[in-house]
Amino acid sequence: MSKLLGKTALVTGASRGIGRASALALAKAGAQVIVHYSTATAEAEAVVAEITAAGGRASAISVDLSAPDGAHQLARQVRDIVGDRLDVVFANAGVAAAGPIADTKVEDFDRLFAVNVRAPYFLVQQLLPVLGNGSSVILNSSLAARASVGELSAYAATKGAISTLVKHFATALGERGIRVNAVAPGVVATDMSSFVKTDGGRDFTLSLQALKRIAQPDDIADVVAFLASDDARWISGDIIEVGGGSKL
Repeated sequence: MSKLLGKTALVTGASRGIGRASALALAKAGAQVIVHYSTATAEAEAVVAEITAAGGRASAISVDLSAPDGAHQLARQVRDIVGDRLDVVFANAGVAAAGPIADTKVEDFDRLFAVNVRAPYFLVQQLLPVLGNGSSVILNSSLAARASVGELSAYAATKGAISTLVKHFATALGERGIRVNAVAPGVVATDMSSFVKTDGGRDFTLSLQALKRIAQPDDIADVVAFLASDDARWISGDIIEVGGGSKL
């Protein structure tokens, strides 16, 4: 595959799960990939090593996106690497927290919005000087943004905000030829959804879906790679549901 040959891509939260799979998929399509991570150094280095072993190019950057200036720090480092052009941004990094509304703490609520909403908003803002005609920005929404799934009210609110930002970003940046879309996964077998490893969690997940298997990170990553490519050149402002027919 060479649909992204000569392109540069940033994937946040790329040391594991959907981010890792997406970094590998973008590299397989030919892109040079910047692997962002927070604290999982060994895992991020393993992603870089896997990409370079396959003949691709990759580097890793560690930044805490929960910090007020985290997105600004990351953007500065990315711009130092890419120079004057970045072709793909997949703002994947996120945190989750489940629990009853009555037990939700202010600090947990604030951290969810800091990482899941504030960070991608200001990351896109700070990368605007290196995004241009043909660039693709991909945000990570969720099934929880449109349907009630478990006790995820605060997390779901962050993903609802992301789904709203897609429309506004796409409208504002369209004149510059920048496409903005989101993927909205259902339940995926990642560390964030470890409950699917239990019989009860698996049964609950399958009960939500038309397709009766547990999603893997690659199922989402291939859609990310599609949205990043020119095959999706006439798609902007959309939220692509990637949930195996969840909550139909």
